[in-house]
Amino acid sequence: MCGIVTAVAGRNIVPVLLEGLARLEYRGYDSAGLAVINGGLHRLRSVGRVAELAEHAKGVEAHLGIAHTRWATHGVPSERNAHPHISGNLAVVHNGIIENFEELKTKLSAKGYVFVSDTDTEAIAHLIEQKRAAHPDLFDAVCAATLELVGAYAIGVVCLDTPDQVIVARSGAPLLLGVGEDGNYAASDASALLQVTRKMIYLEDGDVAELRRDSLRIARADGTPVERPISVSSLSPDAVELGSFRHYMQKEIFEQPQALANTLEMIGGARAISPQLFGAEAADVFGDLSGVLILACGTSYHAGLVARYWIESLAQVAVSVEIASEYRYRSSVPNPHQLVVAISQSGETADTLAALKHARSLGHARTLSICNVAESAIVRETRLRFLTRAGPEIGVASTKAFTTQLAALFLLAAVLAKQRGRLDAAEEIAQLNALRHLPVAVGKALELEPQISVWAQRFALKRHALFLGRGRHYPIALEGALKLKEISYIHAEAYPAGELKHGPLALVDAEMPVIAVAPRDDLLEKLKSNLQEVKARGGELFVFADAESEISESSGVNIIRMPEHYGLLSPVLHVVPLQLLAYHAALVKGTDVDKPRNLAKSVTVE
Repeated sequence: MCGIVTAVAGRNIVPVLLEGLARLEYRGYDSAGLAVINGGLHRLRSVGRVAELAEHAKGVEAHLGIAHTRWATHGVPSERNAHPHISGNLAVVHNGIIENFEELKTKLSAKGYVFVSDTDTEAIAHLIEQKRAAHPDLFDAVCAATLELVGAYAIGVVCLDTPDQVIVARSGAPLLLGVGEDGNYAASDASALLQVTRKMIYLEDGDVAELRRDSLRIARADGTPVERPISVSSLSPDAVELGSFRHYMQKEIFEQPQALANTLEMIGGARAISPQLFGAEAADVFGDLSGVLILACGTSYHAGLVARYWIESLAQVAVSVEIASEYRYRSSVPNPHQLVVAISQSGETADTLAALKHARSLGHARTLSICNVAESAIVRETRLRFLTRAGPEIGVASTKAFTTQLAALFLLAAVLAKQRGRLDAAEEIAQLNALRHLPVAVGKALELEPQISVWAQRFALKRHALFLGRGRHYPIALEGALKLKEISYIHAEAYPAGELKHGPLALVDAEMPVIAVAPRDDLLEKLKSNLQEVKARGGELFVFADAESEISESSGVNIIRMPEHYGLLSPVLHVVPLQLLAYHAALVKGTDVDKPRNLAKSVTVE
């Protein structure tokens, strides 16, 4: 959930480390630090933003170093708990959680090692230092140490005794290498290294790598050499620049038409929907499915909930949507004829990755990932994959990743329907045309921003909010509530509108705004009755309605009309104004929109 940057080069690498950390701020963190070797082992740490660390680092120069942003798991945010951690002449940075650190701490303390922090990472530093007695070469010592680590880790290590060498290793937490013209680098994701190179090597679980200025070597923890291919990142430095927008979240909301166009590019001129969109083996994998199991967390889970409505209505295939962190810890009934779909923006979400591996261990061999990062761990774990091509998403609150996931999942529903003979030629063309028009339709929805910003002025004064939706728009209400609470810190809940009388109606009064998603569909009349229940209790309604929904504005009923009705794909359009409402409410409240408190972008620990 935090970020690592390491560098060894023929230039001053301190600016590289700091710029890399700044580009990883979106991942979430509470402290930052770096360690460099320049005649000695020098460490700088600070609580707060990378900019504060940069102030401390003014005038510091070095050709080799490691840097880190920390998101507290073991121990409160403080300078003594910030990374790097030191043992003897070596320093370590670490992402992940070491599950057996208490056991390691007990053993190492008995050997005379003194712990000065509350972190699990300090145990790694002392363990590597202890291994150097039998393995003087730092690379060998790190290999030996990793064999005793239980849990998830990505680590970077430097040592004063080998001032031209950085060692990195990973298992369960993301780490990649950057191959530069004047040196070599490593980081938690590619965005941190675009400043120096676009040539990347993606490490596998269990890899240990040695970086020197003019060489690289990679081995397994037992010392067996391995080769990993070099990939040229398709990201450009401009893709992670803020440009003229106030916040990354705003930028990413307005990038949704292009992100959708990029995601759907392969159907641009198509006359038919092909299973091959999901991989060469897709037709066989989809052939005799008895069900679909969707595994996801947070916003991606909401995308899965929408997909359940689409897949069951179009393809008549039963769908189960599981919160990944719950699925792996309960006794579930395996079904090898199910398609297991893992959804993740980063492809490194620890709970989703673990749930996917658990499903595979139960005999689920039909696996599909829907992900925004081509080289990620979840993509590598699945038989089929669909890349959403949303581009880098920096804001912690997901926006364009969500809508592109929805586009991919609608394609999946259509493909499964066609495979099962439930999508005739005319309907297939109609769905293709609707998907192709989707970027334009979302662009029109973005034009509602001025009206939504007016509503946001009133929302910012509230402490609670209730979101309502029905059918396939109930998950959109869930997503709207999540966005509002994530970045404005206004408590928000979402319910199917039909559940009002079963409890939530007790909360409704003049101080509880009720936001309703009201498309013109077969549940509209039922929804209107639910809205009357709110109005009768003195609640104020804020309704996002289609042009022909026949809901009139009146005292206590505020309406913003969507530019067009969009049928089955309406959830993609209706989530856009909810994203804008959350964003503008947060603006009024003055919260940190892109880096909300206590949250991280890539949740790479349980």
